[in-house]
Amino acid sequence: MRDVNQEARVTNHLYQGDLPPDLELGPVVAIDCEAMGLIPARDRLCVVQLSSGDGDAHLVQIARDQTEAPVLSAMLANPAQAKLFHYGRFDIAVLMHRFGVLTTPVYCTKIASKLVRTYTDRHGLKHLLQELLGVDISKQQQSSDWGAATLTEAQCAYAASDVLHLHALKAVLDTMLEREGRRELAQNCFDFLPQRAVLDLKGWADVDIFSH
Repeated sequence: MRDVNQEARVTNHLYQGDLPPDLELGPVVAIDCEAMGLIPARDRLCVVQLSSGDGDAHLVQIARDQTEAPVLSAMLANPAQAKLFHYGRFDIAVLMHRFGVLTTPVYCTKIASKLVRTYTDRHGLKHLLQELLGVDISKQQQSSDWGAATLTEAQCAYAASDVLHLHALKAVLDTMLEREGRRELAQNCFDFLPQRAVLDLKGWADVDIFSH
């Protein structure tokens, strides 16, 4: 394991292949993935980053031919542990394609944002964090080579930034969902999201099956 200090109060823990079996990430864990591209069935999963909301991030580097990560997979399928994403549709699909496990239950801050921030079309994580939390994150490493054998400190810091603030963001969005009377609607969308990811993997990524 390698520790990379992003700032004084944040530690990024880097693991190879899987999470340690004794790691406790609490009842709600924020998750994000880095891959070689944005097509889950084509572009290989390279890094999975997680946070319990305590200010630390846990990064798992996935080997090119790796198809098993028992500890991570058990957590993804744990019905008692909520998985928190921003644009979970991609992450759920790429995790299922690689490890064969469907992530449930889930919450997606991008879906929540689209349901309550109808005054804007800017629902990217950077915009959400700036507006709702006053946090500015860098996207400079977004298109870097995540398949490299060794991740740079800048890559680790970028990967961590995608999960470190999701718990706080969820709290704000939950308040907005309640205020606008859309909490139940959001939950129904979250419940369907894993199946939306399955449809993507099975060839319906660009097809609206609900249209006429």
